[in-house]
Amino acid sequence: MSTQYSILFKQEHAHDDAIWTAAWGRSEKDGSDTIVTGSLDDSVKVWKWTDEKLELQWSLEGHQLGVVSVDISHNGAIAASSSLDAHIRLWDLDSGKQIKSMDAGPVDAWTVAFSPDSKYVATGSHLGKVNIFGVESGKKEFSLDTRGKFILSIAYSPDGKYLASGAIDGIINIFDIATGKLLHTLEGHAMPIRSLTFSPDSQLLVTASDDGYIKIYDVQHANYLSCNNCKFEWPGNVAFGPDDTHFVSSSSDKSVKVWDTGSRACVHTFFDHQDQVWSVKYNGNGSKVVSAGDDREIHIYDCPV
Repeated sequence: MSTQYSILFKQEHAHDDAIWTAAWGRSEKDGSDTIVTGSLDDSVKVWKWTDEKLELQWSLEGHQLGVVSVDISHNGAIAASSSLDAHIRLWDLDSGKQIKSMDAGPVDAWTVAFSPDSKYVATGSHLGKVNIFGVESGKKEFSLDTRGKFILSIAYSPDGKYLASGAIDGIINIFDIATGKLLHTLEGHAMPIRSLTFSPDSQLLVTASDDGYIKIYDVQHANYLSCNNCKFEWPGNVAFGPDDTHFVSSSSDKSVKVWDTGSRACVHTFFDHQDQVWSVKYNGNGSKVVSAGDDREIHIYDCPV
């Protein structure tokens, strides 16, 4: 068990350009840990985390422009990537082969997120719609309409009941997935919602905006829960740990911060990156965190559990 926060591993020059996105998954088949990264250089890379170091397994080529978002299915078998080329691509993580390429429409793919059952991939559109694609069909199955602006960020609740979207104008929408109905519209931010994440019990939603604030909402009642000192430089990403007690954030000030959910206070700050940090994620048991950013480095941190 970890006793203190520390940096475990640093992968320098992981890509030829800025790394915009990272995901951490675990294979149900063999229990191995996989990290997927996407870069401004059009590439998606698959890394194995073994013996406390990263080993490059696959370099995936197919996108024509920068990769803005990646996610790993909950069974750890498939990765999804979205690009400025307006395509979503699905990759088999065992073979490194492309499974499907899905046309999301002109400039209509930003954040991608797998549903908890791994059957769907959701992404936002410039028309204010959440488009949901079938993993098996490779086609758009249905859409959820916010009647709003371009959607930058997407998150499924772990219990599969809700989907939250964050728009470029600072508006957050929460949908009931079963009915497709819009449950809540939250207007707590003044600028684009860069990232959002549900707590593992699906009761809380954490949002990060270009206004420099992280906010925490009670999902059921759409209440804002005050967060002292949740103000900092332009944030890149927020992600909950698997135990409801902590979440992490990344920022343009080169920091990675660990937050205590109960006290809503920052309990540790990592300052190891050389440039702004775009992406941060926990591993499956919450003992490690991966971060990546403009310095082309991937960092793995040890976090107490």
